[in-house]
Amino acid sequence: MSEQTQQLKKITFAVVAGFFVFLISLSVFEQTQASLLGLITLLVVLWTNEGLPLAVVSLLPIILFPAFSILSTKDTSVNYAHPIIFLFLGGFLLAIAVEKTNLHVWIADKMLGLFPNTLRGMIFSLTITSGLLSSILSNTTTTLLLMSIALFITDDVRMKMRFALAIAYGASVGGIITPIGTPPNLILLGVMQNKGMEVIPFFQWIWMLAPLAFVMLIVVSYLLSLGLENEEIQSKKEKKALDTNQKKILYGMGALVLLLLLNAPMQPFWNGLGLDETGILLAAGLILFLPPFNVLDWMEDKGKIPYRIMFLFGAGFSIATAFSATGLADTVASYLITMTTLPPILLLFGVAMLITFTTEITSNTALISIMLPVIYSVAEQTGINTTLFMMVATICASYAFMLPIATPPNAIAMSSGVVDVKTMMKYGLVLNLAGVFLIVMIAEFFWKGIL
Repeated sequence: MSEQTQQLKKITFAVVAGFFVFLISLSVFEQTQASLLGLITLLVVLWTNEGLPLAVVSLLPIILFPAFSILSTKDTSVNYAHPIIFLFLGGFLLAIAVEKTNLHVWIADKMLGLFPNTLRGMIFSLTITSGLLSSILSNTTTTLLLMSIALFITDDVRMKMRFALAIAYGASVGGIITPIGTPPNLILLGVMQNKGMEVIPFFQWIWMLAPLAFVMLIVVSYLLSLGLENEEIQSKKEKKALDTNQKKILYGMGALVLLLLLNAPMQPFWNGLGLDETGILLAAGLILFLPPFNVLDWMEDKGKIPYRIMFLFGAGFSIATAFSATGLADTVASYLITMTTLPPILLLFGVAMLITFTTEITSNTALISIMLPVIYSVAEQTGINTTLFMMVATICASYAFMLPIATPPNAIAMSSGVVDVKTMMKYGLVLNLAGVFLIVMIAEFFWKGIL
């Protein structure tokens, strides 16, 4: 079967799936709402089966939403210039500079040196290194950068598998620590801005999420190290001193962290600088093109900018906007309100389980874009803590460990050739359940007092 024939079958399947969902939805929803559900199904299937490139699928809402009278072209396309997208652009320019200068190798080497040079110690070090790096870089970038390092540490295929999973799972766990670590975090902030809610400050986010991430990193490391002997291994990495460009980036990132710290309000002692964090991150990325940095070159590095991910953000924000504009969020919320008779903690468990296991089979960015407006409507109509439930849903969207399509780090681990689906599902099921439990517990007994 030719490649074109396979692609045509995938596109046809997506169209049929979308039309089927549209027909079924007509019995429950209005025609416009049913059309939106059918189009979302079309997009999600194409994202999942890769019938079309990710960027192409992500741009389709600009054509399809106006064509089906869901949103105007202007109301759709404006989502592709959302401030959160430019915050992500600034962060990714920093990531490109870190990769270009090989600073990540130096950082990883320093962090790996903090742990015992044993099989168990190496798993802990890779998991925690991946987790911490993914808090400032994207989890996809972190997994790509560290995977090549981990696969050369040992020649044992079974250990390569554990090392690959340690990096992938660590990146997913650590991506929640900062707002820029993973796409669902940014989707949440974007939806909060659109709804006129108070956006969670950068360092308050870290304060809230760091304890959860720390415990999950320990759980992941312990699970992957079960059954291992305390055998010593020798790392094959060469240790080198920092060069000039690496020092520029390292000092620049230090200055960025300091500026973000000074910008964060710490009542009643400090009101913060009042600067927009999107502007700060974008400026930090753009300054790398200027003297005295001159680390990035537009003609050389522009191809590394993840435009397809930026388009994906735009599609996610467009879906969220359409859910509200068509009234679909309120309609779905009315069906979910029956669950609110449950005690709040059981309702949190229900939301956490729904998001965690649904995102195993679809894009976490698309899923959270769909669910956040629904959760917002349920919360608004019932008086439950809106921000708390949206936070739980957002974090659960990143904590899916069972299948390769669940998150980009999982897919990268599978592409390494040392991980099989059965093994990933075995470890992933345990981590999914552990993640749901820990997220709900920390939401109930820690976040509730802050949000």
